[in-house]
Amino acid sequence: MNAPTWSEMSRVFGRIGLLSFGGPAAQIALMHKELVETRPWLSEAAYLRALSLCMLLPGPEAMQLATYAGWRMRGTAGGLLAGLLFVVPGALIIALLALGYATYGQLPLVQAAFLGIKAAVVIVVLQALRKVASKALVGWLGPFLAGASFVALFVFGVPFPLVILVAGLIGALSRPNLAQLPDPAPARPAHPVGTLVLWGLLWAAPLLALWVLDAQFLLALGLFFSKLAVVTFGGAYAVLTYMTQTVVQQYGWITTDQMIDALGLAETTPGPLILVTEFVALLAGFAQSGLTGALAAGLLALWVTFTPCFLWIFLAGPYLERISAQPQLAGALRAITAAAVGVIANLSVWFAMHVLFRTVTPQFFAAMPWPDFNSFDPLAGALSLLAAALMLWFKLGFVTSMLILAAVALTLAAV
Repeated sequence: MNAPTWSEMSRVFGRIGLLSFGGPAAQIALMHKELVETRPWLSEAAYLRALSLCMLLPGPEAMQLATYAGWRMRGTAGGLLAGLLFVVPGALIIALLALGYATYGQLPLVQAAFLGIKAAVVIVVLQALRKVASKALVGWLGPFLAGASFVALFVFGVPFPLVILVAGLIGALSRPNLAQLPDPAPARPAHPVGTLVLWGLLWAAPLLALWVLDAQFLLALGLFFSKLAVVTFGGAYAVLTYMTQTVVQQYGWITTDQMIDALGLAETTPGPLILVTEFVALLAGFAQSGLTGALAAGLLALWVTFTPCFLWIFLAGPYLERISAQPQLAGALRAITAAAVGVIANLSVWFAMHVLFRTVTPQFFAAMPWPDFNSFDPLAGALSLLAAALMLWFKLGFVTSMLILAAVALTLAAV
């Protein structure tokens, strides 16, 4: 098959970027329809192998899948085009939402509306937990890793990267018995050293500049989101726990309520959910130095979050078949995905506590959050029950449910 033209690629990947609502599952399904079913740009086998690779790599798998598809068709330039078209529409919308939130988010009516959004977030995280658990908890090892991860994070406050590292090592040592995939020649010649040096330097360049300029806040922000890009296994929901631990509890860049609101608004936009990092950075930068600080922090977060995604794909793409057939890597991925169930469970409990109770304080080794039951918010409880009914019983989508809940919250606040 001849490679598609640049205009064809721009049109198709642009449409994917604009319509990529609903999280990675919906995004992966949309790309399958566009790239495998509607037009024969990728075979079914190539698509599935690419998906396996992207699930083995840190970062948003749907964005990396788009990047790989573009790279397979048109090399590095094609990968850049496809990846950027997947991310940029959502990034622009997130920037507008974050700046509007930073400016008007403290108004009473806006806060009332966001109580409805928070209730929807509690349920959508529970939905993510149920979906991941149904696929990841296989055999005895999966539930064990999920439970151990939950206890480590919720009770003892163990750092998220350590949880992922230990789970991956256990999974790699378990060595599942997998059939070997075919090992055809790489799609394109590999230049691993040059690729690693080029993209590593691009990733590090703004951090080095900030270090020279002694811009301490932006440097700390950039280093944190760079670290996040390396440990983003198990989906955006899993890494949100680590993000919350750091930006809310350690650095105090934003508040707990702002973190929950950020996730709620990120759910309403196209593109990967990990764009929530841009929202968080914009709010943190706005609090530091207004609009200029917000824009600088948002652009920096985007750069250090997504530049590594291109690095992983351009480095690993030529070795796709060989990588995806390795039992140790597959075992590590399976274990990390199981541990992510516990991570998302921790996030679910944490979000629910902070939505339903006005006061939550750390207990037991100053790590485990525990609510003051006298601070229960009846309105938040009622909205959470309504959110559960809309999303779990009536099967309404997140955006529709969020709008209904925000309208109900506004109405009740105005009474």
